[in-house]
Amino acid sequence: MSRFGVRRVTWRALRARRRELAALGGWSLVESLPALLAGYLVARAVDEGFLAGRLVNGLAWLGVLGVAVLVGAAATGRTYRSLGAVVEPFRDEVAAQVVRGALRDATRADGRPDSAAVTRLTHQMEIVRDTFAGLLMVTRGFLFSAGAALLGLLALAPVVAALAAAPLLAGLVVFLAALPAMVTHQRAYVRAGEQLGQSAVTALAGHRDVLACGAQARVTADVERWVSAQAAAERRLARMAAIRSLSLGIGGWLPLLVLMVAAPWLVERGLTAGAVLGALIYVSTGLQPALHTLVQGLGGGGLRYAVTLENILRTYPESDHQRPSAPAVRPPTGPAGRSPAVEVRGLTFSYGPRARPVLQNFSLTLADRDHLAVVGPSGAGKSTLAALMAGLVPPQAGTVHLAGATVAEVDPAVLARMRVLVPQEAYVFTGTLADNLRYLRPDADEQTLEVALDALGARPLATRLGGLGAPVAPALLSAGERQLIAAVRAWLAPAPLVLLDEATCHLDPALEATVEAAFAQRSGSLVVIAHRISSALRADRVLVLDGGEPVVGTHEQLLARSATYRALVGCWDDDSVVSSRAASARPG
Repeated sequence: MSRFGVRRVTWRALRARRRELAALGGWSLVESLPALLAGYLVARAVDEGFLAGRLVNGLAWLGVLGVAVLVGAAATGRTYRSLGAVVEPFRDEVAAQVVRGALRDATRADGRPDSAAVTRLTHQMEIVRDTFAGLLMVTRGFLFSAGAALLGLLALAPVVAALAAAPLLAGLVVFLAALPAMVTHQRAYVRAGEQLGQSAVTALAGHRDVLACGAQARVTADVERWVSAQAAAERRLARMAAIRSLSLGIGGWLPLLVLMVAAPWLVERGLTAGAVLGALIYVSTGLQPALHTLVQGLGGGGLRYAVTLENILRTYPESDHQRPSAPAVRPPTGPAGRSPAVEVRGLTFSYGPRARPVLQNFSLTLADRDHLAVVGPSGAGKSTLAALMAGLVPPQAGTVHLAGATVAEVDPAVLARMRVLVPQEAYVFTGTLADNLRYLRPDADEQTLEVALDALGARPLATRLGGLGAPVAPALLSAGERQLIAAVRAWLAPAPLVLLDEATCHLDPALEATVEAAFAQRSGSLVVIAHRISSALRADRVLVLDGGEPVVGTHEQLLARSATYRALVGCWDDDSVVSSRAASARPG
């Protein structure tokens, strides 16, 4: 992925948030008010106040400047809010791209999980977010501050604006001409650092073999080579600082020198002393700081942003992020009634070669529209069974079949359309409510979303948030609200199998009943890892896992056959309430 890919991704992110950028620009315009008025008001204070012997007039002009400074300071706080509305969604998009790429690599046939992906994600996302925000701030700061200063100079005298603008433009040209070389050297520095890290880790991990084979000199030379390469890249990068200083000298300090040298000539042409002072103020407090911030920002954070995002896009190409979702189709099945929805055969799983199996030679069959609740004490294997059914972890023995297809042999993209697993910790991303709900069914229209909200009792939440088009801030949602949004998202998914792994534990019992009833009426099969007795009462069958022989049956059958189930029922509720709920939950 070249720098053009970085440019394309960045521009696309900016275009997608034109409204937020417009708000940022509006507040930046107000913030630049002092830069626009400072030189003009000082010139009036000097010419019409202090030099004219009118102290009050001079102080009044400076008072107006003070008000402008206060207004600009108030606007500064608003610019940071607008900045967050642009930066945070962009960070989420890039993070989603990295996660998709890591999952794709881990779940492909010859892939292996990369435990370092999360570490890289956290570190690189922080760099991208912070430097992207810094780039926006320094760029808009330069445009508005320098633009305001040039307008102020133009208002004082066009010739003064021309004298200041010429060296400013020359300094910008010098810096921008050197920018591609700076990016190249920054990229070489980062690559050398990565190679050095890999070489050092390899040497340390195999130090016993290195000593046994007498290869110390060769390994040391290899590490030393990358140390030298990184040092050389850093020296080249440091030399670029001289070009930044040169551009600052030409664009920031030369205008001051030109104005001071030209001051007698300007006065002879009728420019007042106040106007000369105002021009110097525009250059020293407007143009010079704006250029300095831009050069340092682009030459520092800008280079890190370009190289880090380039690494991300190279490792997890943009095409994976932009590829349209596959059509929402059901997996192919045989003739009606031939293949169960879920069939588990001889399943065995343990978390280590010498660990006691969580499941051993376990078999289970679920028909279409079956509703199974799984209960048991903590650590009995309930969530493990859900992960095995979803194909997230491979068993040591046995097979899992969905609609007649062996999970281990199904392509991950197809498997994603065959089942959906909703964990206890629901994930909601920054974006609109509609975007969150369409995550697993991107073609769903608004009417479909409205039906889903009503079916799962999420209408009050949608109303409180402001409707389908309202922005969702995950940090402002409760755990139950996040679970409800995830439940609606899963209900909309085309997958015929839904696994709820304590996915409603933060909902109140009434809303939990509404959610489970909606899933039970939905086409397909439902497996609920239960955390309340009411979930077991609503199910067609209940599976009890307690570390011994699993037991399957109805609520009444298990009360008679399973001591573990009776104990769980006793812990969850008293007998009178259980009997009452059972009578209301079961027909006849």
